[in-house]
Amino acid sequence: MTKAFLLSGSTTHARKGAVKNSFTYGVDYLLVDPGDAEGLRPLYARNAPGIMSLNDRDHGGPRGNGRGVAWAREVFASAGLALDDVRIWLLAQPRFLGFWFNPVAFWLAEREGQLVGVIAEVNNTMGDRHSYLCKRDHFAPIRPSDVIRAEKVFHVSPFQEIAGDYRFRFSFTLDRVAIVIDHVNGQGGVTATLTGPLNRLTYPRLAAATIRRPLGALRVMALILWQAAKLKWKGAPFRKRPEPPMEDVTS
Repeated sequence: MTKAFLLSGSTTHARKGAVKNSFTYGVDYLLVDPGDAEGLRPLYARNAPGIMSLNDRDHGGPRGNGRGVAWAREVFASAGLALDDVRIWLLAQPRFLGFWFNPVAFWLAEREGQLVGVIAEVNNTMGDRHSYLCKRDHFAPIRPSDVIRAEKVFHVSPFQEIAGDYRFRFSFTLDRVAIVIDHVNGQGGVTATLTGPLNRLTYPRLAAATIRRPLGALRVMALILWQAAKLKWKGAPFRKRPEPPMEDVTS
């Protein structure tokens, strides 16, 4: 059996400041052991064509030229995490008929059932990527109540400044995921969440997800463009894309 789980949950974005906007959409993510090469073809494939697929080149390092879990292990190790007893998971939205876009994916480092580190892999619609390494001192277990801060250095939305900081909160078990990313920039910013139960990935569950929310990543891109149009209509200031950071990861 493939070592993968399906998260059928929801994401919420709530914009703060003078121009407010909020939405909640249902989403489907896959949680996979990156070393598992087994899929559920033709519905789901690993590093191969399929209706849905997760490919190593889409994650871990430069966008479009990723190295998968090898990259994540290097990032964690260089930050001081001993990997001997750590299991790394990838939480991501899959490709759909070859089309890929993933606003944010997560590399989750687990030790003895406890989350000890996270790499939040952020992509914008302009072809750029930057990742944020989230951890406590000495990679102590991350509790749901912990708030991990990182300076915002990457252009995600043309309707948000590259200013302020992110405040991450994570709750992770193999039954449920709850992630909160709060961008705080004075009175502005945006709060985003990803929550939902995890269930073993099976043909019936994957087929149901495909029927319930068809088009996968194409649907995600369409919804992003729709929300951008709404913000433009509401008069939110539009900012041009700056050059992305030189480094791949901020910690």
